[in-house]
Amino acid sequence: MVYQYIRMIDPNHEIQAPEHEQRLLPAAKPKKRRWPWVVGLLALLLAAFLIFGKTGKPDSAKKDGKGGRGGAATATPVVAAEAKTGNIGVYVTGLGAVTPIYTVTVKSRVDGQLESVHFREGERVRQGDLLIEIDRRPYDAAVTQAEGQLLRDQALLENARVDQTRYTTLLSQDAIPEQQLTAQKSLVKQYEGTVKNDEGQLAAARLNVTYCRITAPISGVIGLRLVDPGNIVHAADTNGMLVITQVQPISLIFTVGEDQLPPILQKIRAGQRLPVEAWDRDLKNRIATGRLETVDNEIDQTTGTLKLRAIFDNTDDALFPNQFVNARLLQQEKTGVTLLPSAAIQRNTNATYVYLIQPDSTVRLRNITIGTTEGDQTEITSGLSPGDRVVMTGVDKLQDGSRVSVSGGGGKAPGAKAAT
Repeated sequence: MVYQYIRMIDPNHEIQAPEHEQRLLPAAKPKKRRWPWVVGLLALLLAAFLIFGKTGKPDSAKKDGKGGRGGAATATPVVAAEAKTGNIGVYVTGLGAVTPIYTVTVKSRVDGQLESVHFREGERVRQGDLLIEIDRRPYDAAVTQAEGQLLRDQALLENARVDQTRYTTLLSQDAIPEQQLTAQKSLVKQYEGTVKNDEGQLAAARLNVTYCRITAPISGVIGLRLVDPGNIVHAADTNGMLVITQVQPISLIFTVGEDQLPPILQKIRAGQRLPVEAWDRDLKNRIATGRLETVDNEIDQTTGTLKLRAIFDNTDDALFPNQFVNARLLQQEKTGVTLLPSAAIQRNTNATYVYLIQPDSTVRLRNITIGTTEGDQTEITSGLSPGDRVVMTGVDKLQDGSRVSVSGGGGKAPGAKAAT
Protein backbone atom coordinates (compact mmCIF):
# COMPACT_ATOMS: atom_id res chain seq x y z
CA MET A 1 0.00 0.00 0.00
CA VAL A 2 2.90 2.29 0.65
CA TYR A 3 4.05 1.92 -2.86
CA GLN A 4 0.55 2.65 -4.12
CA TYR A 5 0.48 5.92 -2.14
CA ILE A 6 3.88 7.00 -3.43
CA ARG A 7 2.76 6.32 -6.93
CA MET A 8 -0.33 8.43 -6.56
CA ILE A 9 1.81 11.31 -5.37
CA ASP A 10 4.49 10.94 -8.02
CA PRO A 11 3.53 8.82 -11.01
CA ASN A 12 7.06 9.18 -12.39
CA HIS A 13 8.69 7.63 -9.33
CA GLU A 14 10.90 4.73 -10.29
CA ILE A 15 10.37 2.62 -7.10
CA GLN A 16 8.53 -0.53 -7.90
CA ALA A 17 6.13 -2.31 -5.58
CA PRO A 18 6.79 -5.88 -4.51
CA GLU A 19 5.61 -8.53 -6.78
CA HIS A 20 2.65 -9.46 -4.59
CA GLU A 21 1.41 -5.83 -4.67
CA GLN A 22 1.97 -5.16 -8.37
CA ARG A 23 -1.10 -7.16 -9.16
CA LEU A 24 -3.18 -4.85 -6.96
CA LEU A 25 -1.91 -1.53 -8.52
CA PRO A 26 -3.85 0.04 -11.45
CA ALA A 27 -2.19 0.22 -14.84
CA ALA A 28 0.09 3.26 -15.23
CA LYS A 29 -1.34 6.13 -17.32
CA PRO A 30 0.68 7.47 -20.26
CA LYS A 31 2.90 10.47 -19.43
CA LYS A 32 1.62 13.98 -20.46
CA ARG A 33 3.85 16.59 -22.18
CA ARG A 34 3.87 19.88 -20.31
CA TRP A 35 6.48 21.91 -22.33
CA PRO A 36 3.93 23.51 -24.75
CA TRP A 37 2.19 25.12 -21.75
CA VAL A 38 5.43 26.45 -20.44
CA VAL A 39 6.34 27.98 -23.80
CA GLY A 40 2.93 29.67 -24.10
CA LEU A 41 3.18 31.13 -20.63
CA LEU A 42 6.63 32.57 -21.38
CA ALA A 43 5.31 34.11 -24.61
CA LEU A 44 2.47 35.84 -22.73
CA LEU A 45 4.89 37.21 -20.16
CA LEU A 46 7.18 38.55 -22.88
CA ALA A 47 4.27 40.27 -24.68
CA ALA A 48 3.08 41.87 -21.47
CA PHE A 49 6.58 43.18 -20.79
CA LEU A 50 6.88 44.69 -24.27
CA ILE A 51 3.50 46.45 -24.04
CA PHE A 52 3.46 47.73 -20.50
CA GLY A 53 7.21 48.14 -20.10
CA LYS A 54 7.41 50.88 -22.85
CA THR A 55 4.24 52.83 -22.11
CA GLY A 56 4.32 52.80 -18.40
CA LYS A 57 6.19 55.52 -16.58
CA PRO A 58 7.01 55.83 -12.92
CA ASP A 59 5.12 58.41 -10.95
CA SER A 60 8.29 60.36 -10.40
CA ALA A 61 8.75 60.78 -14.12
CA LYS A 62 5.23 62.12 -14.49
CA LYS A 63 5.80 64.60 -11.76
CA ASP A 64 9.22 65.77 -12.86
CA GLY A 65 8.67 65.77 -16.70
CA LYS A 66 7.60 68.59 -18.98
CA GLY A 67 3.95 67.84 -18.58
CA GLY A 68 4.04 67.87 -14.79
CA ARG A 69 2.21 70.48 -12.84
CA GLY A 70 5.19 71.32 -10.79
CA GLY A 71 7.59 71.82 -13.76
CA ALA A 72 8.69 75.22 -14.97
CA ALA A 73 6.87 76.77 -18.05
CA THR A 74 8.86 76.45 -21.31
CA ALA A 75 9.49 79.38 -23.67
CA THR A 76 7.85 79.31 -27.12
CA PRO A 77 10.25 80.10 -29.99
CA VAL A 78 9.04 83.06 -32.08
CA VAL A 79 10.33 85.53 -34.66
CA ALA A 80 10.01 89.21 -33.79
CA ALA A 81 9.27 92.27 -35.91
CA GLU A 82 10.05 95.84 -34.91
CA ALA A 83 7.87 98.86 -35.59
CA LYS A 84 9.71 101.45 -37.68
CA THR A 85 9.26 105.05 -38.75
CA GLY A 86 8.93 105.43 -42.51
CA ASN A 87 6.90 106.59 -45.49
CA ILE A 88 3.96 104.86 -47.16
CA GLY A 89 1.94 105.73 -50.26
CA VAL A 90 -1.83 105.84 -50.67
CA TYR A 91 -2.69 104.30 -54.04
CA VAL A 92 -5.83 104.16 -56.14
CA THR A 93 -6.00 100.96 -58.18
CA GLY A 94 -8.02 100.46 -61.35
CA LEU A 95 -8.17 98.03 -64.25
CA GLY A 96 -6.98 99.52 -67.53
CA ALA A 97 -5.89 98.82 -71.09
CA VAL A 98 -2.80 100.03 -72.90
CA THR A 99 -4.00 102.32 -75.69
CA PRO A 100 -1.79 103.85 -78.41
CA ILE A 101 -1.98 107.61 -78.70
CA TYR A 102 -2.07 107.32 -82.50
CA THR A 103 -3.05 104.35 -84.68
CA VAL A 104 -3.20 104.82 -88.46
CA THR A 105 -4.51 102.43 -91.09
CA VAL A 106 -2.64 103.30 -94.30
CA LYS A 107 -4.78 103.18 -97.46
CA SER A 108 -4.18 104.06 -101.08
CA ARG A 109 -5.53 107.40 -102.33
CA VAL A 110 -5.28 106.42 -105.98
CA ASP A 111 -6.12 103.36 -108.07
CA GLY A 112 -3.29 101.35 -109.51
CA GLN A 113 -0.97 98.39 -109.28
CA LEU A 114 1.18 98.03 -106.18
CA GLU A 115 4.68 98.16 -107.58
CA SER A 116 7.02 97.77 -104.59
CA VAL A 117 6.99 97.50 -100.78
CA HIS A 118 9.75 99.18 -98.78
CA PHE A 119 9.02 97.91 -95.25
CA ARG A 120 9.13 94.73 -93.19
CA GLU A 121 6.44 93.52 -90.85
CA GLY A 122 7.05 94.63 -87.28
CA GLU A 123 9.57 97.26 -88.37
CA ARG A 124 9.82 100.57 -86.55
CA VAL A 125 9.46 103.53 -88.96
CA ARG A 126 9.65 107.30 -88.71
CA GLN A 127 7.24 109.83 -90.08
CA GLY A 128 7.94 110.44 -93.79
CA ASP A 129 9.67 107.10 -94.49
CA LEU A 130 8.77 105.58 -97.89
CA LEU A 131 6.54 102.53 -97.47
CA ILE A 132 4.84 101.65 -100.78
CA GLU A 133 5.10 102.69 -104.43
CA ILE A 134 2.21 102.41 -106.89
CA ASP A 135 2.67 102.42 -110.66
CA ARG A 136 2.72 106.13 -111.52
CA ARG A 137 2.85 106.00 -115.31
CA PRO A 138 -0.90 106.56 -115.87
CA TYR A 139 -0.74 109.64 -113.67
CA ASP A 140 2.37 110.98 -115.38
CA ALA A 141 0.41 110.80 -118.65
CA ALA A 142 -2.48 112.68 -117.04
CA VAL A 143 -0.04 115.41 -115.98
CA THR A 144 1.18 115.77 -119.55
CA GLN A 145 -2.39 116.07 -120.85
CA ALA A 146 -3.23 118.71 -118.27
CA GLU A 147 -0.13 120.69 -119.14
CA GLY A 148 -1.04 120.65 -122.85
CA GLN A 149 -4.61 121.76 -122.20
CA LEU A 150 -3.32 124.59 -120.03
CA LEU A 151 -0.94 125.83 -122.73
CA ARG A 152 -3.70 125.82 -125.35
CA ASP A 153 -6.13 127.78 -123.19
CA GLN A 154 -3.43 130.23 -122.10
CA ALA A 155 -2.79 131.02 -125.79
CA LEU A 156 -6.48 131.65 -126.42
CA LEU A 157 -6.58 133.94 -123.40
CA GLU A 158 -3.63 135.98 -124.62
CA ASN A 159 -5.23 136.40 -128.06
CA ALA A 160 -8.54 137.49 -126.50
CA ARG A 161 -6.76 140.09 -124.40
CA VAL A 162 -5.01 141.52 -127.50
CA ASP A 163 -8.39 141.82 -129.26
CA GLN A 164 -9.84 143.53 -126.20
CA THR A 165 -7.07 146.16 -126.33
CA ARG A 166 -7.66 146.74 -130.05
CA TYR A 167 -11.43 147.10 -129.60
CA THR A 168 -10.93 149.59 -126.82
CA THR A 169 -8.89 151.82 -129.18
CA LEU A 170 -11.44 151.48 -131.98
CA LEU A 171 -14.32 152.32 -129.66
CA SER A 172 -12.59 155.59 -128.68
CA GLN A 173 -12.51 156.46 -132.39
CA ASP A 174 -16.19 155.47 -132.81
CA ALA A 175 -15.03 152.79 -135.28
CA ILE A 176 -16.94 149.86 -133.62
CA PRO A 177 -20.05 149.63 -131.52
CA GLU A 178 -19.67 149.41 -127.75
CA GLN A 179 -21.42 146.03 -127.71
CA GLN A 180 -18.49 144.44 -129.56
CA LEU A 181 -16.04 145.56 -126.88
CA THR A 182 -18.32 144.28 -124.14
CA ALA A 183 -18.52 140.86 -125.84
CA GLN A 184 -14.74 140.73 -126.12
CA LYS A 185 -14.34 141.46 -122.41
CA SER A 186 -16.65 138.57 -121.60
CA LEU A 187 -14.62 136.29 -123.85
CA VAL A 188 -11.43 137.24 -122.01
CA LYS A 189 -13.02 136.36 -118.68
CA GLN A 190 -14.22 133.08 -120.12
CA TYR A 191 -10.68 132.15 -121.18
CA GLU A 192 -9.34 133.23 -117.80
CA GLY A 193 -11.76 130.77 -116.16
CA THR A 194 -10.70 128.03 -118.55
CA VAL A 195 -7.03 128.60 -117.76
CA LYS A 196 -7.83 128.55 -114.05
CA ASN A 197 -9.61 125.22 -114.47
CA ASP A 198 -6.69 123.83 -116.45
CA GLU A 199 -4.31 124.84 -113.69
CA GLY A 200 -6.48 122.94 -111.17
CA GLN A 201 -6.53 119.86 -113.40
CA LEU A 202 -2.75 119.99 -113.68
CA ALA A 203 -2.34 120.32 -109.88
CA ALA A 204 -4.67 117.34 -109.33
CA ALA A 205 -2.74 115.24 -111.83
CA ARG A 206 0.55 116.09 -110.16
CA LEU A 207 -0.97 115.31 -106.72
CA ASN A 208 -1.98 111.86 -107.93
CA VAL A 209 1.62 111.27 -108.92
CA THR A 210 2.61 112.19 -105.36
CA TYR A 211 0.03 109.75 -103.99
CA CYS A 212 1.76 106.95 -105.83
CA ARG A 213 4.50 107.22 -103.21
CA ILE A 214 2.99 106.29 -99.84
CA THR A 215 4.97 107.44 -96.81
CA ALA A 216 4.55 106.87 -93.07
CA PRO A 217 2.10 109.43 -91.65
CA ILE A 218 3.36 108.87 -88.06
CA SER A 219 6.28 107.27 -86.29
CA GLY A 220 5.57 103.83 -84.89
CA VAL A 221 5.63 100.10 -85.45
CA ILE A 222 4.22 98.47 -88.58
CA GLY A 223 1.88 95.53 -88.19
CA LEU A 224 1.30 92.65 -90.55
CA ARG A 225 1.24 93.44 -94.27
CA LEU A 226 -2.27 93.28 -95.73
CA VAL A 227 -1.39 93.46 -99.46
CA ASP A 228 1.41 92.09 -101.62
CA PRO A 229 3.31 93.59 -104.58
CA GLY A 230 1.43 93.15 -107.86
CA ASN A 231 -2.04 93.57 -106.38
CA ILE A 232 -4.38 96.22 -107.74
CA VAL A 233 -5.39 98.68 -105.05
CA HIS A 234 -8.23 101.19 -105.12
CA ALA A 235 -8.91 104.37 -103.24
CA ALA A 236 -12.36 103.00 -102.34
CA ASP A 237 -11.00 99.82 -100.70
CA THR A 238 -12.34 99.40 -97.16
CA ASN A 239 -9.29 97.47 -95.96
CA GLY A 240 -5.99 99.22 -95.64
CA MET A 241 -2.58 98.09 -96.79
CA LEU A 242 -0.91 98.26 -93.35
CA VAL A 243 -1.41 99.59 -89.82
CA ILE A 244 1.07 101.80 -87.94
CA THR A 245 0.80 102.06 -84.16
CA GLN A 246 2.65 104.57 -82.04
CA VAL A 247 4.26 102.84 -79.03
CA GLN A 248 6.69 105.51 -77.79
CA PRO A 249 5.14 107.18 -75.92
CA ILE A 250 2.04 105.11 -75.21
CA SER A 251 -0.97 105.70 -72.99
CA LEU A 252 -2.90 103.68 -70.43
CA ILE A 253 -6.63 104.27 -69.99
CA PHE A 254 -8.02 103.06 -66.65
CA THR A 255 -11.07 103.68 -64.50
CA VAL A 256 -11.53 104.84 -60.89
CA GLY A 257 -14.64 105.15 -58.76
CA GLU A 258 -16.37 108.49 -58.58
CA ASP A 259 -15.88 108.59 -54.79
CA GLN A 260 -12.10 108.47 -55.35
CA LEU A 261 -12.17 111.36 -57.82
CA PRO A 262 -12.27 114.52 -55.59
CA PRO A 263 -8.73 114.24 -54.11
CA ILE A 264 -7.35 113.41 -57.55
CA LEU A 265 -8.98 116.43 -59.18
CA GLN A 266 -7.81 118.63 -56.32
CA LYS A 267 -4.18 117.71 -56.94
CA ILE A 268 -4.53 118.08 -60.72
CA ARG A 269 -5.97 121.59 -60.34
CA ALA A 270 -3.07 122.43 -58.04
CA GLY A 271 -0.69 121.57 -60.88
CA GLN A 272 0.70 118.36 -59.39
CA ARG A 273 1.85 115.52 -61.65
CA LEU A 274 0.58 112.29 -60.12
CA PRO A 275 2.69 109.17 -60.76
CA VAL A 276 0.99 106.10 -62.22
CA GLU A 277 2.37 102.55 -62.16
CA ALA A 278 1.40 99.74 -64.52
CA TRP A 279 1.32 96.28 -62.89
CA ASP A 280 0.53 92.83 -64.25
CA ARG A 281 -2.83 91.15 -63.67
CA ASP A 282 -1.71 89.50 -60.43
CA LEU A 283 -0.32 92.77 -59.02
CA LYS A 284 3.02 91.03 -58.45
CA ASN A 285 5.31 92.67 -61.02
CA ARG A 286 5.55 96.37 -61.87
CA ILE A 287 5.80 96.80 -65.64
CA ALA A 288 6.34 100.53 -66.12
CA THR A 289 6.03 103.93 -64.44
CA GLY A 290 4.38 106.99 -65.99
CA ARG A 291 2.32 110.03 -65.10
CA LEU A 292 -1.33 111.03 -65.14
CA GLU A 293 -2.12 113.06 -68.25
CA THR A 294 -5.84 113.87 -68.16
CA VAL A 295 -9.28 112.74 -67.01
CA ASP A 296 -12.44 112.18 -69.02
CA ASN A 297 -15.16 114.84 -69.11
CA GLU A 298 -18.03 112.72 -67.76
CA ILE A 299 -18.76 109.87 -65.34
CA ASP A 300 -20.23 106.63 -66.65
CA GLN A 301 -23.62 106.46 -64.94
CA THR A 302 -23.96 102.70 -65.42
CA THR A 303 -20.77 101.89 -63.50
CA GLY A 304 -20.13 105.04 -61.47
CA THR A 305 -16.56 105.27 -62.76
CA LEU A 306 -14.46 107.80 -64.64
CA LYS A 307 -11.77 107.17 -67.25
CA LEU A 308 -8.25 108.51 -66.76
CA ARG A 309 -5.35 108.56 -69.22
CA ALA A 310 -1.73 108.09 -68.15
CA ILE A 311 1.31 108.52 -70.40
CA PHE A 312 4.33 106.19 -70.36
CA ASP A 313 7.59 106.75 -72.25
CA ASN A 314 7.79 102.99 -72.90
CA THR A 315 11.39 103.20 -74.07
CA ASP A 316 11.88 99.50 -73.29
CA ASP A 317 8.66 98.45 -75.07
CA ALA A 318 7.37 96.88 -71.85
CA LEU A 319 3.79 97.94 -72.62
CA PHE A 320 2.02 96.47 -75.65
CA PRO A 321 -1.06 97.97 -77.35
CA ASN A 322 -4.38 96.62 -76.04
CA GLN A 323 -2.64 94.90 -73.11
CA PHE A 324 -4.76 94.62 -69.94
CA VAL A 325 -2.90 95.83 -66.82
CA ASN A 326 -3.61 97.17 -63.34
CA ALA A 327 -2.99 100.89 -62.90
CA ARG A 328 -1.91 102.22 -59.49
CA LEU A 329 -2.23 105.98 -59.08
CA LEU A 330 -0.22 107.49 -56.19
CA GLN A 331 -2.77 109.74 -54.56
CA GLN A 332 -0.82 110.68 -51.41
CA GLU A 333 2.59 110.04 -49.78
CA LYS A 334 2.42 109.72 -45.98
CA THR A 335 5.75 110.52 -44.31
CA GLY A 336 7.05 109.86 -40.81
CA VAL A 337 4.42 107.29 -39.84
CA THR A 338 4.78 104.10 -37.77
CA LEU A 339 5.09 101.03 -40.01
CA LEU A 340 4.82 97.34 -39.13
CA PRO A 341 5.04 94.19 -41.29
CA SER A 342 1.50 93.09 -42.11
CA ALA A 343 2.33 89.48 -41.12
CA ALA A 344 2.61 90.53 -37.47
CA ILE A 345 -0.95 91.89 -37.30
CA GLN A 346 -3.62 89.55 -35.92
CA ARG A 347 -7.37 89.91 -36.30
CA ASN A 348 -10.53 88.50 -34.82
CA THR A 349 -14.18 89.45 -34.98
CA ASN A 350 -13.80 92.12 -32.32
CA ALA A 351 -10.40 93.76 -32.70
CA THR A 352 -7.07 94.04 -34.44
CA TYR A 353 -4.14 93.24 -32.18
CA VAL A 354 -0.51 92.17 -31.85
CA TYR A 355 1.54 90.28 -29.29
CA LEU A 356 3.88 92.88 -27.78
CA ILE A 357 7.15 91.44 -26.45
CA GLN A 358 7.95 92.62 -22.90
CA PRO A 359 11.46 93.09 -21.43
CA ASP A 360 11.00 89.90 -19.33
CA SER A 361 10.49 87.81 -22.53
CA THR A 362 6.74 87.52 -22.04
CA VAL A 363 4.09 88.77 -24.42
CA ARG A 364 1.09 91.02 -23.87
CA LEU A 365 -1.90 91.26 -26.16
CA ARG A 366 -2.09 94.86 -27.48
CA ASN A 367 -5.01 96.26 -29.49
CA ILE A 368 -3.97 98.50 -32.37
CA THR A 369 -5.53 100.72 -35.03
CA ILE A 370 -4.27 100.41 -38.59
CA GLY A 371 -4.28 102.89 -41.46
CA THR A 372 -2.95 102.47 -44.99
CA THR A 373 -1.69 99.07 -46.13
CA GLU A 374 0.79 98.95 -48.99
CA GLY A 375 2.42 95.69 -50.04
CA ASP A 376 3.74 93.93 -46.93
CA GLN A 377 3.69 97.08 -44.76
CA THR A 378 0.87 98.56 -42.71
CA GLU A 379 0.56 101.95 -41.08
CA ILE A 380 -0.12 101.81 -37.32
CA THR A 381 -2.09 104.87 -36.23
CA SER A 382 -2.39 103.92 -32.55
CA GLY A 383 -1.32 101.19 -30.16
CA LEU A 384 2.38 100.96 -31.05
CA SER A 385 5.39 103.23 -31.10
CA PRO A 386 8.56 103.02 -33.19
CA GLY A 387 10.94 100.53 -31.59
CA ASP A 388 8.26 98.25 -30.13
CA ARG A 389 8.87 94.58 -30.88
CA VAL A 390 5.99 92.26 -31.64
CA VAL A 391 5.66 88.59 -32.55
CA MET A 392 5.53 87.99 -36.30
CA THR A 393 5.62 84.18 -36.53
CA GLY A 394 4.65 81.62 -33.90
CA VAL A 395 1.51 83.36 -32.63
CA ASP A 396 -0.63 80.23 -32.92
CA LYS A 397 0.91 78.87 -29.69
CA LEU A 398 0.69 82.08 -27.68
CA GLN A 399 -1.69 83.63 -25.25
CA ASP A 400 -1.51 86.69 -23.06
CA GLY A 401 1.41 86.29 -20.65
CA SER A 402 3.17 83.48 -22.51
CA ARG A 403 6.95 83.28 -22.27
CA VAL A 404 8.78 83.43 -25.61
CA SER A 405 12.23 82.84 -26.96
CA VAL A 406 12.94 85.43 -29.68
CA SER A 407 14.99 84.41 -32.71
CA GLY A 408 15.81 86.36 -35.87
CA GLY A 409 14.27 89.74 -35.31
CA GLY A 410 15.16 91.82 -38.31
CA GLY A 411 11.64 93.00 -38.13
CA LYS A 412 11.73 95.43 -41.07
CA ALA A 413 9.55 94.42 -43.98
CA PRO A 414 11.21 94.15 -47.38
CA GLY A 415 10.99 97.39 -49.30
CA ALA A 416 10.28 99.60 -46.29
CA LYS A 417 11.11 103.27 -46.81
CA ALA A 418 12.97 105.00 -44.03
CA ALA A 419 11.76 108.43 -43.06
CA THR A 420 13.89 111.32 -44.17
